[in-house]
Amino acid sequence: MPRATAVADRHIPASKPAKPVVDVLHTTTLWLVGREEGVLSLRQLAVFLTCSLLDGPHTVRGLAAGLNLSKPVITRALDRLGHFGLTRRARDPMDRRSVLVQRTLKGTRLLRELRGAMAEAAQAESAGPRGSSRGDADRGN
Repeated sequence: MPRATAVADRHIPASKPAKPVVDVLHTTTLWLVGREEGVLSLRQLAVFLTCSLLDGPHTVRGLAAGLNLSKPVITRALDRLGHFGLTRRARDPMDRRSVLVQRTLKGTRLLRELRGAMAEAAQAESAGPRGSSRGDADRGN
């Protein structure tokens, strides 16, 4: 039976061909750290992707609960994401005590570029092994 990883109350089963997925992650990570606009930590990326991919509205409390992180950690991540112009915070018009987190246009552009980088990496991975005609045997896998 495949192992599952809990992500925000969802279970994602581990698949057998995980190596190509890890290669896509590696290539995408190299693209992310090579950007001139600043490097996101894994926590910042998790907060950004949660705000971008899951239906909102998003609050600090909800993000903390969904990502199993403390509210101060979420606040620091949002401070950094705001510094990069990827998210913004706005008062909830229905409850002025609550602050909602929203992705900005710059954040939308990053998400589009990230999807493109991942698609290119996946396409390159499906085209065959990198740098060797023997594939995994040369990489010790």
